[in-house]
Amino acid sequence: MAEADKGRNIFGSRQALVLSVMLLVQAAAFYGFSGVENVPATRPLKESPAQYNRWRLIQEGAIEQEILDVLRADDVVTRTYAQMDTGRVANLFAAYFRSQRTGQAPHSPKNCLPGSGWTPSASAFIRIPIEGLSEPIEVNRYIVERGEDRSVVLYWYQTPHRVIASEYEAKFYLVLDSIRYRRSDTALVRVVTPVTGGDEEAATQAAIDFVQSFFLPLREYLPS
Repeated sequence: MAEADKGRNIFGSRQALVLSVMLLVQAAAFYGFSGVENVPATRPLKESPAQYNRWRLIQEGAIEQEILDVLRADDVVTRTYAQMDTGRVANLFAAYFRSQRTGQAPHSPKNCLPGSGWTPSASAFIRIPIEGLSEPIEVNRYIVERGEDRSVVLYWYQTPHRVIASEYEAKFYLVLDSIRYRRSDTALVRVVTPVTGGDEEAATQAAIDFVQSFFLPLREYLPS
């Protein structure tokens, strides 16, 4: 069961301001870092599994070239899976960036979704336990609306050493890992499940179950 950290404000805080100042100082070290970056080879995302436990691939998505040109990811996949025993569906989107030193970086869904006509009505951080990991992962949870449609959105940034929910923390660790490990590769992972019958909790639990099913297998195709 995920625990919502409703008291945390992800849109801005004194802590975020302090962190931003720190980043301005550290950015000089990051962009001036002269060492050769360690960019490991990865397996193509399109080769990732067509089935994760009870979730089976039902549609391979396609992304328009103009969107890919803006995204500037080195690898991307978008797929729709269905939960075989319930019929619930979930969309998986993953974008991998080999390096962020040349300005390539994930676009935050909290900015992209409103641009697509979706309006966030609720947000929180939640923690999802993953079998095989000693600690739960922390991700963003949004409820978004467009007309009469509502969906649950879970997303996070995945680096070689951690899963990050906060955009501010992602930037902080970008600098830290570039200096410490000579790596700036990262991935944005997003899951969207539609809300049916007005039951947001059921949609959230379906999204969580999907994440728990694919997290470890998909990690073989992402930074590690």
